[in-house]
Amino acid sequence: MCPHKPPCPTADSSDLDAALPTASHPEQGWSLLCNGVLLFEDTGKLLPDGRPVAPCRPAGMTGAAA
Repeated sequence: MCPHKPPCPTADSSDLDAALPTASHPEQGWSLLCNGVLLFEDTGKLLPDGRPVAPCRPAGMTGAAA
């Protein structure tokens, strides 16, 4: 359960990355959010049930530097 007031969004809500971090490891590129979601610096996510969520990339991004 989330101890924050108001409670953080759950892992199945559309704004799940708005949850507050409970652990942050920027040197490793990830944070654990209050709702159990692992948020990676590339905006990818790993949900508490193990499902991955692909990174959000702006339209036109190919991943290669121009």
